[in-house]
This record gives sequence, C-alpha cells and structure tokens, in this order.
Amino acid sequence: MESKSASIQRKSTNILEKPLSKGRGEINLSTFAFLFSELVQYCQNRSSSVVDLQQKLASLGHHVGTRILDALYLRERGSKRELRLLQALIFVKTTVWKSCFGREADKLELSNDDEKTYYIIENESLVNKFIFVPKDKGSLNCAAFSGGIIEAVLNGLNFPCNVTVHWHKGTTYMIKFEESVLMREKSLESR
Repeated sequence: MESKSASIQRKSTNILEKPLSKGRGEINLSTFAFLFSELVQYCQNRSSSVVDLQQKLASLGHHVGTRILDALYLRERGSKRELRLLQALIFVKTTVWKSCFGREADKLELSNDDEKTYYIIENESLVNKFIFVPKDKGSLNCAAFSGGIIEAVLNGLNFPCNVTVHWHKGTTYMIKFEESVLMREKSLESR
C-alpha cells in the first residue's frame, strides 16, 4: 500500500516546472459566438451610448491583449521583443491574429498621407460575424474589442499608439502611433 502512494507522488510534478503547452488553439465557433455575444450584452447593459459601448469593448480587449502578449512571447518568441515598427505590426497581423481568431488579418497598409498611421484590414471580422446591430445603434462596431487587443499588444511592445475601428473595406483598424515611435524608428534606420 505504501509503495502505491509513493509511486503516485513521484509522478505528480509541480505545475511551475511543466512547460507551457501550445494547446489546440481552437475553440468551437458557436461557443465563441455565444460568449462574445454575452460579452457585448454585458457591456451594452452598462452603457449609455454607442461610443460608451465601444469604449467598454475596447477596454475588455485591452485586458485580453496584455495577457495574449505575455503568453505569445513566452511560447513563440523566447521573450525576444520586436524593435522595429514594421516587424511589430507584422507580428500583430500574423501571430496575434492567428492565436486569437485562427487566421491572419487580411491586409496591413501604411496611410498615404500620414506616416504615423497604419491600417489593419479584415474583410470579414469574426467578432462582427454573429452580432446583429439594431437600427438605433447603427454605427456600432463590435470589432472595438479587437482594436483593444491591437492597442494593448503594440503598447506592450513599447510602440505607443491609439487604435480606432471603422467600417471601410470590411473592418479597418486605424493605428495612429505617437511621434516618439517614428523618431525611434528613424534613429534605428540611421545606424
């Protein structure tokens, strides 16, 4: 009897000693849709306007984004942080998007008239796919949640920015960086 309990104790290891699992990385789409619609309803019941609702969704996305950044850098990057702006944006468009939504974002574009502004474009946003927007909230874009994720990840990478979400070519995330990011980028180019 004592030998059985001793062998059971040897097999269990401390959870902190186990490596991070990559996990399956996917959940059932209907489960995601149900959970996200409940999240939107929760925020809607505590909001007085469409702008307030979008800000609450972005805030929740910001919380998710900070945690995703930590997990992805531990799993994928070996804690190596991106130093260049374009590489950080590609990281968001590919790695972050794949871990959140199962596929890459459709496009990454630089604004023609402002070098501080970039766009990530999704033709069909997963977070908007199953949300019915009533007529009185016609300008609601639930992708503000994803915008919060983008903003948190880029701010966590030390690329301070502000992300807004627009209906244009599907869903467009407008990322406007602070001037300090461009100054740092120019100093890195001159090296």
